[in-house]
Amino acid sequence: MTDPIMSPGEQRPEPVLAGERNQTLDVLRGMAILGILVLNIQSFAMPSFAYIVPTAWGDFTGANFAVWLASHLLADQKFVTIFSLLFGAGIVLMAERQQAKGLSAAGLHYRRMAWLALFGLLHAYLIWYGDILLTLALCGAAAYLVWRLPPAALVGIGLVAIAIPATCWGALGMTLSHWPDEAIAGLEHDWGPAAIEEARWEYQVYNAGWLAQMPHRAMMALYLQTFVLVFHSFWAISGLMCLGMALYKAGWLTGQASAWTYHLALGLAVLVGLPVIGLGVMHNMQRGWDATWPFVGMQFNYWGSLLVAGGWIAAAVLLVRHQWLSRVRQALSAVGQTALSNYLFQSLLCTFIFYGHGLGAFGDITRLGQLGLVLVVWSIQIALSLWWVRRYRFGPMEWLWRSMTYRRRQPMRRVANL
Repeated sequence: MTDPIMSPGEQRPEPVLAGERNQTLDVLRGMAILGILVLNIQSFAMPSFAYIVPTAWGDFTGANFAVWLASHLLADQKFVTIFSLLFGAGIVLMAERQQAKGLSAAGLHYRRMAWLALFGLLHAYLIWYGDILLTLALCGAAAYLVWRLPPAALVGIGLVAIAIPATCWGALGMTLSHWPDEAIAGLEHDWGPAAIEEARWEYQVYNAGWLAQMPHRAMMALYLQTFVLVFHSFWAISGLMCLGMALYKAGWLTGQASAWTYHLALGLAVLVGLPVIGLGVMHNMQRGWDATWPFVGMQFNYWGSLLVAGGWIAAAVLLVRHQWLSRVRQALSAVGQTALSNYLFQSLLCTFIFYGHGLGAFGDITRLGQLGLVLVVWSIQIALSLWWVRRYRFGPMEWLWRSMTYRRRQPMRRVANL
């Protein structure tokens, strides 16, 4: 979704040629798009509170617990992290190409972000409230201001930004012992009985028609675009974009860094990241997923995900560098080249499967069943993406995005020499 837009040259945009694409970035982007569905499907399929408190809805034993645990350890926040890093890399890549042609990148970038924000608003209010496109656009607009800085400065800014929400939530949690009893009681009520009642209401709403869903969809979208954006996601994702810029400039995201750095990232993911997240699981289960989760319980996965995401990136780089599993690389690359289209396709297909204006399976599919559906959706997306990129230069939404950004209809079909 963050692949670069080519410079228009003499006010005429040119498509990205096949030989100019970086396969590592395409593979990473495809991996992120497919991986993000592993967690998003829980929000498509179940009431929103079940994403935070997995015991709030459905069976949480046996195979269903195993699916949740694996997805939490390996996927939750990891692929959104990769997605955000790649977005930051894409900002630098686009800006450098513009500058190399003696053109200003700022106007193009902000026009690009404005259209992405519009896509995000339409997606959030008309299809699925869990949209990330608007957040990416707003964070991308802010992150662009620092793209020229050297990698070390970008790393510093990125880590500080990422630490802001975690530090604020942690500091707030330290004040809990000084809260009045009625405030504590209110928090526990909102986290317990009120949240369960909300989940039951969601079950009824999303098994009804599209219009009946609108009030809740709009309420959730607005909550994510205001409170969550201001106090959490803006800082976390903007910081990740800055890290992505630094990692791109250092050649790490494009597979040009030393081999030992990728093996180190894999080691840190396995030996540090996963154990930290595992400790968080034990902590939250012992506490019964209580109301302290936002202040303490979320910290384990928040920080551990950075290392596990780095391990996923390292694995993908080694996959490309050593030319392993050619069909897997081709599949991920094809999905990555059509990432925006695939992201929106996931929402359209999954809301049709789960919501009342489609098959109406909301709240009735176990986590094991959700995993099966993820594999089905992946199969469809990979097959369609491979078919599409052999015939067209851009995915359908990528084509629309570029055409609107450059204010000129882009060529779509491939020609024989591409």
